[in-house]
Amino acid sequence: MAAPRVIVGLSGGVDSSVAALLLKEQGYDVVGVFMKNWEEKDENGVCTATADREDALRVADKLGIPCYTVNFTKEYMDRVFSYFLDEYRRLRTPNPDILCNTEIKFKAFLEFAMGLEADFLATGHYARLSGQGEGERLRLLRAADMGKDQTYFLAGLTQDKLRRVLFPIGGLLKSEVRELARKAGLATAEKKDSTGVCFIGERNFKEFLMNFLPARPGETVDLTGRRLGRHDGLMYYTLGQRKGLGIGGKDFGSGESWFVVGKDMERNLLIVQQGEHEELYSTSLTCEKVGFVTEPPSPVSFRCTAKFRYRQPDQGVSVTLTGEGCRIDFDEPQRAVTPGQWAVLYMGEECLGGGEIDAVTPVKPLPSIERIYG
Repeated sequence: MAAPRVIVGLSGGVDSSVAALLLKEQGYDVVGVFMKNWEEKDENGVCTATADREDALRVADKLGIPCYTVNFTKEYMDRVFSYFLDEYRRLRTPNPDILCNTEIKFKAFLEFAMGLEADFLATGHYARLSGQGEGERLRLLRAADMGKDQTYFLAGLTQDKLRRVLFPIGGLLKSEVRELARKAGLATAEKKDSTGVCFIGERNFKEFLMNFLPARPGETVDLTGRRLGRHDGLMYYTLGQRKGLGIGGKDFGSGESWFVVGKDMERNLLIVQQGEHEELYSTSLTCEKVGFVTEPPSPVSFRCTAKFRYRQPDQGVSVTLTGEGCRIDFDEPQRAVTPGQWAVLYMGEECLGGGEIDAVTPVKPLPSIERIYG
């Protein structure tokens, strides 16, 4: 009987390299595939995808497995990057890494893998799956290494996708992954982890965005209508932002830091407030659409925990389902919950699912713009 075939997404990093190593040791028929999703060179004129591909090929050669390259740049532009830009035009703050998983890695790439008659697609994500027996409902579980857990970015996946997926390193600590790579002599053993949005990397985010969305400068004002300076364009700022406002150190106010608390799209005003005031906090949010990896705990309402950004500790919440969407009420007011980002729900170690944040209920609504600035 032939060994099950697994297509491994070899990114050129240590995590996917060890995923391939483990599967090979477990007796799978392993085929490596390097995905190219972005064509542009970095600020030094270097195409980082080329260097990553070379690392993926070196790992495949060491493991004695074939490695091919597939180009998904068109799909990425159509399904992820165009959406990313549209959201910024709407003054929202999207999460392209979640969309990349739902639309590219576990849709376009998964379809490609199944076209090669693979039994599974494997990646180097830090996450675990349970219930892969026949007829069982799959549960998406946090990784053993909580500092590296990536279930937040996988919350948009569904049963039919995950049933064909393997996460070989989800039960390992990052230190264990690197040690396995060293012992196997893999070229990526000491390679630095990638950071930031996949197509931006470590470049200046604002400068990158300016290459695609034209700036529309305007005035920066506080809640009394006082003009404090100029902004470069509302889309370049996000709720709760403190750095890069261009007004720090000026001789006015209490000396506390300034934070973005709102935007007036009609008048092109960036609204800021000094100090951690109530305008930065909200009591609930709504998602027009929410998806679940398994069935929700209740068809009406339930309690669980949630994250509203990747590195945030779990927050206690009450969830009320509303047709295709939901309302999430917070146990404690939350700071800078931002439309466009994702609310991801957890029950203990299990990731239940999540959805894109469409609106929030502030602790203290901003004063009427017409009353202050009209």
